[in-house]
Amino acid sequence: MVRSTLVAPALASVLLASSCLAEIRQFDDVFKAASSVIHYSEGYVTAPGFVDLNDLVFSTADDFRNTEYDDQYFDDDSDKDDTAKETAKPSPAPTGPPTKSPTKPPTNLPTLAPTEKPVTETDATEDGDGDGDERALDPQPRGSQIDIVFFLEPPRCAKSRNGCDWTKLGVGATDENGNLRWCCSKDAITLGFCKERRKGRLIVDPAVFSGERRSLWIPDEGELTTRVHDSLLEVHQSSGNYVLIFANCNDHGRNVLVQGDYAWKSKHGYLPGDMLGALYFFVALTVVYLLLFIWYGISMKCYEDSTIPIQKWMLYTICFGFLEIFFNTGNLFIVNIDGQNFWLAMYGGVILGVVKRAISRCLIVMVSLGWGVVRDTLDNMRKITIFGVLYAVASLARDLTTIFARAEVQELSTKEENELLDIVTILTFVVAAIDVTFYMWILDSLNATMEYLESMSQRLKLLRYLRLRSILLFSILFAVVWGVFGLVNEFMDERMLDDDQEWAIEAAWDVNYLLVLVGVAILWRPNPRAKEYAFVMELPTIAEENEMDFQTNADTMDDYDEEVEFADE
Repeated sequence: MVRSTLVAPALASVLLASSCLAEIRQFDDVFKAASSVIHYSEGYVTAPGFVDLNDLVFSTADDFRNTEYDDQYFDDDSDKDDTAKETAKPSPAPTGPPTKSPTKPPTNLPTLAPTEKPVTETDATEDGDGDGDERALDPQPRGSQIDIVFFLEPPRCAKSRNGCDWTKLGVGATDENGNLRWCCSKDAITLGFCKERRKGRLIVDPAVFSGERRSLWIPDEGELTTRVHDSLLEVHQSSGNYVLIFANCNDHGRNVLVQGDYAWKSKHGYLPGDMLGALYFFVALTVVYLLLFIWYGISMKCYEDSTIPIQKWMLYTICFGFLEIFFNTGNLFIVNIDGQNFWLAMYGGVILGVVKRAISRCLIVMVSLGWGVVRDTLDNMRKITIFGVLYAVASLARDLTTIFARAEVQELSTKEENELLDIVTILTFVVAAIDVTFYMWILDSLNATMEYLESMSQRLKLLRYLRLRSILLFSILFAVVWGVFGLVNEFMDERMLDDDQEWAIEAAWDVNYLLVLVGVAILWRPNPRAKEYAFVMELPTIAEENEMDFQTNADTMDDYDEEVEFADE
């Protein structure tokens, strides 16, 4: 699973729930015979759990043995790297850690012929410098091996800004000059990282490495279709972030096609262990939205003769918010049970979330302009609608592109992936520009409406807008404080939150939105006098020894007291 980075608040819900990476992951990739390339995937497993490689099928991708190290195998334009990326370009000195492995929803795989040969595996024991004796069941006189290692990243380094140094965990080797090698190649032997007889294998130091190892024998000639023997990689005690590495290190070996699924499962199900708290959070949020929708809907029904248009918009916003959270919660439940995203719920949640945010922005603008308090119609409703539609289109395009880039990128080349990320960046700036326009419009309209109410001595209506301003200011303060906390947590040398608490960074933005929605819903709640309150002007009071209030309607003093009581609630 790809570790999330700090994202804008508008993307929080999308990345937290809608685009949860499935934990039954599909692998469809060619393992190129190269010492500068390793493939890996990672995920958070809650013990007891396991990673099952049984459904991965390994077959030879060509009928010849590479006798020379051919640079064409590393041409980005021809390289469809499906579940992992190269650590570096092939060169005498590849450096830098590998990039992380995106995954995508399973698709139909071609049926591969069953192997006619027994599964072959090598159990190697090495000494501290990467050398050692091997015990192999090897039916072929010549060949190479695919190495598979599985290990836990210690919590302390997993929380660090730069992540864990795998060489300190026994995988790969480095020196004080910064030379880094994952495989035992000719260059690594020259640097003293491994011995000649380990050439073509992943560098693993058994004195440090504490995970599990598997390997597959790949003959130099002939067709081969096989699976991993002893494919269950179990997690018994320690929960945390685990890493699964595949390496086809022999530069003169054969390319191997890998197809099928591999499953990551924790004790609670397929949902990543660090997302379990998010599931509980979304369940609670769904209940809150449902109660808010029921209360507001019943109140509107009870006072339908006094309903004003802004209350209908409020109900629509609550409804879309409930449906968005309901779909996201349902998707998390399905991932936990089946290990795969339910695409209707996933994309439904994204679309509903975009509609909710667009309506919310339009609603706050209309409220700030005085709709339902100072005036019953708005002359610039068309302008508000246009901006709302522009926001919805740009936001939907950004969210869908983000999901596509994270979940489907393994079918694209590196160039296409970068193009997708560039599109996401551009759309994010477009959405941010529209957001800034909305925010400035809201603040300007709110100030103008409050000045008008104050000049007209509309004390009760001004009180409502003062409360609205307090809600918005509290929301802005919360956003600033939490944004700073998120930045500090992300860029500290060691993050303050553990991996299984990271979901709270994004979840807080949903809480902030809900608090604003509840506050505005209470201020404009259905009431038997809502229509009269919205469309009747209050006469200025005369401050003498005995204060007297005059109204433009013929209500009694009791009616006026009820109105004051309603406004002060």
